[in-house]
Amino acid sequence: MKFETRCVHIGVKKDKTFNSATTPIYPTSTYHWDDLDTNKGYDYSRHVNPTKSALEENLAALEGGDDARATNSGMAAILTTMTVFQPGDHIIAGKDIYGGTYRLFQEVYIPQGFSFSYVDMSDLRAIEEVTNSKTKGIWIETPSNPLLKLTDLKATADLAKRLGATTIADNTFLSPYLQRPMELGIDIVVHSTTKYLNGHSDVIGGCVITQNEEHLEKIDRFICSAGTGCSPFDAWLVLRGIKTLGPRMEAHQRGAMAIAKMLEEHDRVERVFYPGLESHPQHQLAKTQQFGFGGMLSFSVKGGGDVARHVLENTHVIQLAESLGGVESLMEYPWTMSHVSMPEAARTEVGITESVIRLSVGIEHPDDLLEDLGHALNC
Repeated sequence: MKFETRCVHIGVKKDKTFNSATTPIYPTSTYHWDDLDTNKGYDYSRHVNPTKSALEENLAALEGGDDARATNSGMAAILTTMTVFQPGDHIIAGKDIYGGTYRLFQEVYIPQGFSFSYVDMSDLRAIEEVTNSKTKGIWIETPSNPLLKLTDLKATADLAKRLGATTIADNTFLSPYLQRPMELGIDIVVHSTTKYLNGHSDVIGGCVITQNEEHLEKIDRFICSAGTGCSPFDAWLVLRGIKTLGPRMEAHQRGAMAIAKMLEEHDRVERVFYPGLESHPQHQLAKTQQFGFGGMLSFSVKGGGDVARHVLENTHVIQLAESLGGVESLMEYPWTMSHVSMPEAARTEVGITESVIRLSVGIEHPDDLLEDLGHALNC
Protein backbone atom coordinates (compact mmCIF):
# COMPACT_ATOMS: atom_id res chain seq x y z
CA MET A 1 0.00 0.00 0.00
CA LYS A 2 1.06 3.59 -0.64
CA PHE A 3 1.91 5.80 2.33
CA GLU A 4 -1.43 7.62 2.56
CA THR A 5 -3.30 4.31 2.38
CA ARG A 6 -1.19 2.86 5.20
CA CYS A 7 -2.05 5.93 7.30
CA VAL A 8 -5.74 5.12 6.95
CA HIS A 9 -5.77 1.32 7.15
CA ILE A 10 -2.86 -0.04 9.25
CA GLY A 11 -3.86 -0.88 12.83
CA VAL A 12 -7.58 -0.56 12.15
CA LYS A 13 -9.29 -3.90 11.52
CA LYS A 14 -9.16 -5.17 15.10
CA ASP A 15 -12.86 -5.66 15.85
CA LYS A 16 -13.87 -9.19 14.82
CA THR A 17 -17.22 -9.01 16.63
CA PHE A 18 -18.84 -5.99 14.96
CA ASN A 19 -16.35 -5.13 12.16
CA SER A 20 -15.87 -1.55 13.35
CA ALA A 21 -14.43 0.75 10.66
CA THR A 22 -12.27 2.44 13.29
CA THR A 23 -9.96 0.98 15.90
CA PRO A 24 -11.81 0.33 19.19
CA ILE A 25 -10.70 1.98 22.44
CA TYR A 26 -9.94 -0.55 25.17
CA PRO A 27 -10.00 1.50 28.40
CA THR A 28 -9.45 -1.56 30.59
CA SER A 29 -6.64 -1.56 33.14
CA THR A 30 -6.43 -5.35 33.44
CA TYR A 31 -7.44 -8.55 31.59
CA HIS A 32 -8.71 -11.88 32.84
CA TRP A 33 -6.69 -15.01 32.13
CA ASP A 34 -8.11 -18.21 30.65
CA ASP A 35 -6.08 -20.12 33.21
CA LEU A 36 -2.82 -19.70 35.14
CA ASP A 37 -0.76 -20.20 31.99
CA THR A 38 -2.87 -18.61 29.24
CA ASN A 39 -4.07 -15.11 28.34
CA LYS A 40 -4.84 -13.22 25.12
CA GLY A 41 -1.43 -11.52 25.06
CA TYR A 42 -2.41 -8.74 27.43
CA ASP A 43 -2.08 -8.63 31.20
CA TYR A 44 -1.90 -5.01 32.42
CA SER A 45 -2.35 -1.77 30.48
CA ARG A 46 0.59 0.07 32.03
CA HIS A 47 2.62 -2.10 29.66
CA VAL A 48 0.38 -3.35 26.85
CA ASN A 49 -3.08 -2.44 25.57
CA PRO A 50 -4.84 -3.40 22.31
CA THR A 51 -5.47 0.22 21.22
CA LYS A 52 -1.87 1.11 21.97
CA SER A 53 -0.71 -1.97 20.03
CA ALA A 54 -2.77 -0.87 17.02
CA LEU A 55 -1.07 2.53 17.05
CA GLU A 56 2.35 0.89 17.35
CA GLU A 57 1.61 -1.31 14.35
CA ASN A 58 0.69 1.77 12.34
CA LEU A 59 3.76 3.76 13.41
CA ALA A 60 6.18 0.94 12.60
CA ALA A 61 4.64 0.57 9.14
CA LEU A 62 4.91 4.29 8.41
CA GLU A 63 8.55 4.65 9.51
CA GLY A 64 9.72 1.32 8.13
CA GLY A 65 10.66 -0.13 11.50
CA ASP A 66 10.19 -3.65 12.78
CA ASP A 67 8.26 -2.49 15.83
CA ALA A 68 7.24 0.62 17.76
CA ARG A 69 6.28 1.59 21.29
CA ALA A 70 3.93 4.46 22.07
CA THR A 71 4.68 6.58 25.14
CA ASN A 72 2.79 9.13 27.20
CA SER A 73 4.77 12.15 25.92
CA GLY A 74 7.55 13.05 23.54
CA MET A 75 9.92 13.48 26.48
CA ALA A 76 8.89 10.03 27.71
CA ALA A 77 9.90 8.70 24.29
CA ILE A 78 13.35 10.24 24.70
CA LEU A 79 13.63 8.96 28.27
CA THR A 80 12.59 5.48 27.10
CA THR A 81 15.04 5.53 24.20
CA MET A 82 17.95 6.39 26.49
CA THR A 83 17.55 2.99 28.14
CA VAL A 84 19.57 1.49 25.27
CA PHE A 85 22.61 3.26 26.77
CA GLN A 86 24.32 2.94 30.15
CA PRO A 87 26.33 5.19 32.49
CA GLY A 88 29.79 5.87 31.11
CA ASP A 89 28.55 6.11 27.52
CA HIS A 90 29.35 9.17 25.43
CA ILE A 91 26.61 10.60 23.22
CA ILE A 92 26.92 13.24 20.51
CA ALA A 93 24.06 15.68 19.93
CA GLY A 94 23.39 18.95 18.17
CA LYS A 95 24.11 22.32 19.72
CA ASP A 96 20.66 23.59 18.79
CA ILE A 97 18.51 20.64 19.87
CA TYR A 98 15.13 21.13 21.52
CA GLY A 99 15.54 22.77 24.93
CA GLY A 100 13.68 19.97 26.73
CA THR A 101 16.04 17.36 25.30
CA TYR A 102 19.04 19.45 26.32
CA ARG A 103 17.63 19.85 29.85
CA LEU A 104 17.04 16.09 30.17
CA PHE A 105 20.59 15.28 29.08
CA GLN A 106 22.19 17.90 31.32
CA GLU A 107 20.08 17.59 34.45
CA VAL A 108 19.20 13.88 34.48
CA TYR A 109 21.82 11.93 32.54
CA ILE A 110 25.06 13.76 33.24
CA PRO A 111 24.62 13.23 37.01
CA GLN A 112 24.17 9.52 36.26
CA GLY A 113 27.57 9.28 34.58
CA PHE A 114 26.73 9.87 30.91
CA SER A 115 28.73 12.38 28.88
CA PHE A 116 27.59 14.52 25.95
CA SER A 117 29.28 16.51 23.21
CA TYR A 118 27.19 19.20 21.52
CA VAL A 119 28.32 20.03 18.00
CA ASP A 120 27.12 21.54 14.75
CA MET A 121 25.46 18.42 13.33
CA SER A 122 25.39 19.92 9.84
CA ASP A 123 29.18 19.42 9.79
CA LEU A 124 30.17 15.73 9.63
CA ARG A 125 33.77 16.58 10.50
CA ALA A 126 32.60 18.25 13.71
CA ILE A 127 30.86 15.02 14.66
CA GLU A 128 33.93 12.93 13.84
CA GLU A 129 36.25 15.19 15.83
CA VAL A 130 34.45 14.56 19.15
CA THR A 131 34.14 10.78 18.83
CA ASN A 132 36.08 8.58 21.21
CA SER A 133 36.20 5.00 22.42
CA LYS A 134 33.17 5.60 24.66
CA THR A 135 30.95 7.06 21.94
CA LYS A 136 27.87 4.85 21.88
CA GLY A 137 25.19 7.15 20.49
CA ILE A 138 24.55 9.97 18.04
CA TRP A 139 21.36 11.94 18.71
CA ILE A 140 20.00 13.65 15.60
CA GLU A 141 17.40 16.35 15.05
CA THR A 142 16.97 17.11 11.37
CA PRO A 143 15.74 19.71 10.74
CA SER A 144 16.94 21.02 14.08
CA ASN A 145 14.81 22.94 16.54
CA PRO A 146 14.60 25.91 16.06
CA LEU A 147 17.22 26.84 13.44
CA LEU A 148 16.23 24.21 10.85
CA LYS A 149 19.78 22.91 10.30
CA LEU A 150 20.05 19.54 8.58
CA THR A 151 22.11 16.50 9.46
CA ASP A 152 23.22 14.25 6.60
CA LEU A 153 21.42 11.12 7.74
CA LYS A 154 23.17 8.57 5.55
CA ALA A 155 26.68 9.91 6.18
CA THR A 156 26.06 10.08 9.93
CA ALA A 157 24.59 6.57 9.99
CA ASP A 158 27.64 5.26 8.11
CA LEU A 159 29.97 6.97 10.60
CA ALA A 160 28.07 5.49 13.54
CA LYS A 161 28.27 1.99 12.10
CA ARG A 162 32.05 2.32 11.85
CA LEU A 163 32.11 3.36 15.51
CA GLY A 164 29.68 0.68 16.64
CA ALA A 165 27.38 3.44 17.87
CA THR A 166 23.58 3.69 17.78
CA THR A 167 21.90 6.50 15.85
CA ILE A 168 18.65 8.05 17.03
CA ALA A 169 16.72 10.54 14.89
CA ASP A 170 13.99 12.77 16.25
CA ASN A 171 11.70 12.96 13.22
CA THR A 172 9.02 15.12 14.83
CA PHE A 173 9.51 18.17 12.58
CA LEU A 174 8.87 16.34 9.31
CA SER A 175 6.90 13.18 10.18
CA PRO A 176 7.36 9.96 8.18
CA TYR A 177 5.36 11.51 5.35
CA LEU A 178 8.27 13.83 4.53
CA GLN A 179 11.29 11.94 5.93
CA ARG A 180 12.01 8.33 6.83
CA PRO A 181 15.42 8.15 8.55
CA MET A 182 15.49 4.34 8.76
CA GLU A 183 15.62 4.14 4.98
CA LEU A 184 18.95 5.98 5.25
CA GLY A 185 20.43 3.71 7.92
CA ILE A 186 19.25 5.26 11.20
CA ASP A 187 18.70 2.73 14.01
CA ILE A 188 15.95 4.34 16.12
CA VAL A 189 13.37 7.02 15.34
CA VAL A 190 11.51 8.99 18.00
CA HIS A 191 8.53 11.34 17.73
CA SER A 192 6.47 13.59 19.86
CA THR A 193 3.15 12.28 18.55
CA THR A 194 1.64 15.40 20.12
CA LYS A 195 2.80 17.20 17.01
CA TYR A 196 2.21 16.29 13.34
CA LEU A 197 1.23 12.66 13.84
CA ASN A 198 -1.78 13.61 15.95
CA GLY A 199 -1.99 17.03 14.37
CA HIS A 200 -4.87 18.55 16.33
CA SER A 201 -3.29 19.89 19.54
CA ASP A 202 -5.51 17.68 21.71
CA VAL A 203 -3.18 14.96 22.98
CA ILE A 204 0.25 14.52 24.61
CA GLY A 205 2.18 11.50 23.38
CA GLY A 206 5.37 10.08 21.93
CA CYS A 207 6.77 6.98 20.27
CA VAL A 208 9.94 5.00 19.68
CA ILE A 209 10.44 2.95 16.51
CA THR A 210 13.28 0.46 16.15
CA GLN A 211 14.66 -2.28 13.91
CA ASN A 212 16.74 -3.94 16.64
CA GLU A 213 15.37 -6.72 18.84
CA GLU A 214 17.84 -6.03 21.65
CA HIS A 215 16.84 -2.38 21.71
CA LEU A 216 13.16 -3.33 21.72
CA GLU A 217 13.62 -5.65 24.70
CA LYS A 218 15.28 -2.88 26.72
CA ILE A 219 12.59 -0.38 25.71
CA ASP A 220 9.84 -2.84 26.63
CA ARG A 221 11.31 -3.50 30.06
CA PHE A 222 11.63 0.20 30.77
CA ILE A 223 8.04 0.97 29.74
CA CYS A 224 6.76 -1.84 31.94
CA SER A 225 8.89 -0.77 34.90
CA ALA A 226 8.63 3.02 34.62
CA GLY A 227 5.10 3.29 33.23
CA THR A 228 5.95 5.52 30.26
CA GLY A 229 3.44 3.88 27.90
CA CYS A 230 0.61 5.93 26.43
CA SER A 231 -3.03 5.57 27.44
CA PRO A 232 -5.62 3.88 25.18
CA PHE A 233 -7.53 7.14 24.71
CA ASP A 234 -4.39 8.99 23.64
CA ALA A 235 -3.41 6.13 21.32
CA TRP A 236 -6.84 6.33 19.69
CA LEU A 237 -6.54 10.09 19.19
CA VAL A 238 -3.14 9.73 17.52
CA LEU A 239 -4.46 6.94 15.26
CA ARG A 240 -7.34 9.19 14.27
CA GLY A 241 -4.97 12.04 13.49
CA ILE A 242 -2.61 9.90 11.42
CA LYS A 243 -5.39 9.15 8.93
CA THR A 244 -5.10 12.69 7.56
CA LEU A 245 -1.31 13.03 7.92
CA GLY A 246 -0.61 13.17 4.17
CA PRO A 247 -3.04 15.91 3.18
CA ARG A 248 -2.27 17.88 6.34
CA MET A 249 1.48 17.87 5.66
CA GLU A 250 0.85 19.10 2.11
CA ALA A 251 -1.21 21.99 3.49
CA HIS A 252 1.40 22.77 6.18
CA GLN A 253 4.23 23.03 3.70
CA ARG A 254 2.17 24.97 1.17
CA GLY A 255 1.66 27.69 3.78
CA ALA A 256 5.23 27.50 5.07
CA MET A 257 6.71 28.01 1.62
CA ALA A 258 4.48 31.02 0.96
CA ILE A 259 5.43 32.60 4.29
CA ALA A 260 9.14 31.83 3.89
CA LYS A 261 9.21 33.54 0.50
CA MET A 262 7.38 36.59 1.86
CA LEU A 263 9.71 36.85 4.86
CA GLU A 264 12.80 36.50 2.68
CA GLU A 265 11.78 39.65 0.81
CA HIS A 266 10.62 41.64 3.84
CA ASP A 267 12.81 44.59 4.79
CA ARG A 268 12.28 44.01 8.54
CA VAL A 269 13.48 40.41 8.42
CA GLU A 270 17.17 39.68 8.80
CA ARG A 271 17.19 35.96 7.96
CA VAL A 272 14.79 33.11 7.24
CA PHE A 273 15.53 29.54 8.33
CA TYR A 274 13.61 27.21 5.99
CA PRO A 275 15.23 24.37 3.98
CA GLY A 276 12.69 24.84 1.20
CA LEU A 277 14.29 28.12 0.17
CA GLU A 278 17.09 27.91 -2.37
CA SER A 279 19.01 30.34 -0.18
CA HIS A 280 19.14 27.80 2.66
CA PRO A 281 22.72 26.45 2.75
CA GLN A 282 21.47 22.84 2.86
CA HIS A 283 18.66 23.11 0.34
CA GLN A 284 20.19 20.43 -1.88
CA LEU A 285 20.63 18.01 1.04
CA ALA A 286 16.98 18.56 1.96
CA LYS A 287 15.98 17.61 -1.57
CA THR A 288 17.96 14.36 -1.38
CA GLN A 289 16.84 13.03 2.03
CA GLN A 290 13.38 14.58 2.45
CA PHE A 291 10.18 14.25 0.45
CA GLY A 292 9.24 17.87 1.13
CA PHE A 293 10.25 20.81 3.30
CA GLY A 294 7.66 20.74 6.08
CA GLY A 295 5.62 23.29 7.97
CA MET A 296 8.25 24.59 10.40
CA LEU A 297 10.29 27.72 9.88
CA SER A 298 12.10 30.30 11.95
CA PHE A 299 13.18 33.84 11.18
CA SER A 300 15.14 36.62 12.83
CA VAL A 301 13.98 40.21 12.76
CA LYS A 302 16.00 43.37 12.53
CA GLY A 303 15.96 45.38 15.73
CA GLY A 304 16.42 42.61 18.27
CA GLY A 305 14.18 41.40 21.05
CA ASP A 306 11.88 44.43 21.21
CA VAL A 307 10.87 44.00 17.58
CA ALA A 308 10.50 40.24 17.96
CA ARG A 309 8.18 40.71 20.94
CA HIS A 310 6.14 43.24 19.00
CA VAL A 311 5.63 40.78 16.14
CA LEU A 312 4.75 37.94 18.50
CA GLU A 313 2.12 40.00 20.29
CA ASN A 314 0.41 41.47 17.23
CA THR A 315 -0.87 38.54 15.20
CA HIS A 316 -4.54 37.57 15.29
CA VAL A 317 -4.81 34.35 13.27
CA ILE A 318 -1.43 33.01 14.32
CA GLN A 319 -1.50 32.15 18.04
CA LEU A 320 1.29 32.88 20.52
CA ALA A 321 1.86 29.42 21.98
CA GLU A 322 4.44 26.69 22.43
CA SER A 323 4.20 23.32 20.65
CA LEU A 324 3.86 22.75 16.93
CA GLY A 325 2.38 20.51 14.26
CA GLY A 326 -1.30 21.26 14.85
CA VAL A 327 -3.86 22.40 12.31
CA GLU A 328 -3.63 25.94 13.73
CA SER A 329 -0.61 28.18 13.20
CA LEU A 330 1.48 28.79 16.32
CA MET A 331 4.31 31.23 16.85
CA GLU A 332 6.71 31.11 19.80
CA TYR A 333 9.81 32.79 21.18
CA PRO A 334 12.68 30.31 21.71
CA TRP A 335 14.59 32.82 23.87
CA THR A 336 12.04 32.68 26.69
CA MET A 337 9.89 29.69 25.78
CA SER A 338 11.03 26.45 24.09
CA HIS A 339 14.77 26.93 24.72
CA VAL A 340 14.83 28.88 27.97
CA SER A 341 16.31 25.84 29.75
CA MET A 342 19.53 26.24 27.73
CA PRO A 343 22.09 28.63 29.24
CA GLU A 344 22.02 32.05 27.63
CA ALA A 345 25.59 31.68 26.39
CA ALA A 346 24.78 28.34 24.73
CA ARG A 347 21.75 29.83 23.00
CA THR A 348 23.67 32.83 21.74
CA GLU A 349 26.60 30.71 20.52
CA VAL A 350 24.43 28.68 18.15
CA GLY A 351 22.32 31.60 16.94
CA ILE A 352 19.22 31.28 19.10
CA THR A 353 19.14 35.01 19.82
CA GLU A 354 16.49 37.42 21.08
CA SER A 355 15.71 38.18 17.42
CA VAL A 356 14.58 34.64 16.52
CA ILE A 357 10.93 33.65 16.18
CA ARG A 358 9.75 30.08 15.48
CA LEU A 359 6.62 29.51 13.46
CA SER A 360 4.59 26.31 13.09
CA VAL A 361 2.45 26.90 10.02
CA GLY A 362 -1.01 25.38 10.25
CA ILE A 363 -3.43 24.41 7.50
CA GLU A 364 -5.19 27.78 7.23
CA HIS A 365 -5.29 29.45 3.84
CA PRO A 366 -1.86 30.96 3.13
CA ASP A 367 -3.36 34.32 2.16
CA ASP A 368 -4.80 34.80 5.65
CA LEU A 369 -1.50 33.89 7.28
CA LEU A 370 0.45 36.22 5.01
CA GLU A 371 -1.89 39.09 5.80
CA ASP A 372 -1.72 38.39 9.53
CA LEU A 373 2.07 38.11 9.74
CA GLY A 374 2.55 41.03 7.37
CA HIS A 375 0.38 43.21 9.60
CA ALA A 376 2.42 42.25 12.69
CA LEU A 377 5.68 43.09 10.92
CA ASN A 378 4.46 46.39 9.55
CA CYS A 379 2.38 47.83 12.38
